[in-house]
Amino acid sequence: MIYVTKRMTFSAAHRLYNPNLSAEENDKIFDKCNNPNWHGHNYILEVTICGVPNPEIGYLIDLKQLKAIIKENILDKVDHRNLNLDVDFLRGVIPTVENLAVAFWNELKEKIPQGRLYRIKIFETENSIVEYYGEAIEIKKFI
Repeated sequence: MIYVTKRMTFSAAHRLYNPNLSAEENDKIFDKCNNPNWHGHNYILEVTICGVPNPEIGYLIDLKQLKAIIKENILDKVDHRNLNLDVDFLRGVIPTVENLAVAFWNELKEKIPQGRLYRIKIFETENSIVEYYGEAIEIKKFI
């Protein structure tokens, strides 16, 4: 089995809060990430696919093709956007890095033409990282 990873970056703003909780509860849970005027991150996104390379060309997938898939389905929608307001597939979702990983998986899982989606890894900061391997997790929406 071969694992191929494409690493890309994007910048986005968000606010972590649950509209079903009080302001005090949101402050206690999300602290400064609950800033009503938003805050942002420079994210690193890694998308890994796995499979067997095509013996005629030696590729599992052309990395230019994987880059284009990620750009079209994720980066064009989230880069320099407000994740709470501007991204249709995140509407009503608390945009934690955990929920981003699941949402990105859902956006990409049917778009990989060769091999299969293996992992989504997102660095929210240099020291805060989430990995998702496609287990059945449903993102709760609040609207």
